[in-house]
Amino acid sequence: MSRFSCFPSLAGLALAAVLGGCAMTPTAGTAPSRLDTVQKSTTLRVCSPGDYKPFAFQQADAPFEGIDVDLVTAFAGSLGAKPVWVKTTWANLLPDLVADKCDIAVGGVSVTTERQKRAFFSAPYMVNGKTPIARCTDVAKYQTVAAIDQPQTRVIFNPGGSNERFARANFKRAKMTMHGENVTIFDEILANRADVFVTESAEAITQQRLKPGLCAINPEKPLQYGEMGWMLPRDDVAFKAYVDQWLHLSQASGDMQRVMDRWLK
Repeated sequence: MSRFSCFPSLAGLALAAVLGGCAMTPTAGTAPSRLDTVQKSTTLRVCSPGDYKPFAFQQADAPFEGIDVDLVTAFAGSLGAKPVWVKTTWANLLPDLVADKCDIAVGGVSVTTERQKRAFFSAPYMVNGKTPIARCTDVAKYQTVAAIDQPQTRVIFNPGGSNERFARANFKRAKMTMHGENVTIFDEILANRADVFVTESAEAITQQRLKPGLCAINPEKPLQYGEMGWMLPRDDVAFKAYVDQWLHLSQASGDMQRVMDRWLK
């Protein structure tokens, strides 16, 4: 009997959609797709730093909330599962996913080729480039990378993610300060202990609303193009196919836009 056949599980259907025909059934020693294990366990393990408004944020002793939280909760529901949030850091987000501490990683994750060497990404659900945020009185001073990269400018950044990579790659003359808490990094600018932080435009827009005195600088014209996606275990083609299709249908139905409007407007 052939070891190749069509099979009716969601994992098989998703993989067949990718391959355009019959999918290969798991054989002895082959790890099952998370598409099936999540349904069986009724639990979706979700890694997130939980410090990034408006995507995923957790106050002390409170549930996670934000764009990705609402979307992932609905996504898990489509599999008959509930999300279980695994708190991590930006530096450990990818290692934790690779170590199978979670099934998916979310929370405002930028799609990068470095991350994609070790993980899959979902189809991007938002274009969200790098944008400076500064005191509103200083907006005119920090219009470009060159204008920011001056010896007198105090650039602050959070460790372990694309914000740190952007800062280190683009600012060679400015005074650089690493700040370990993304939640309080904006207060450092308000308190005049730093001048500029470069982050994704959605976060810059959110924080200017939450922190009077701070202004996102040209968020409609980011300093660098960027996309947001969900990070997925590498080589689980069936799971990625299902995630991508779910995101596509969420966008097409308007459900995703309603979530975006709730948090961005």
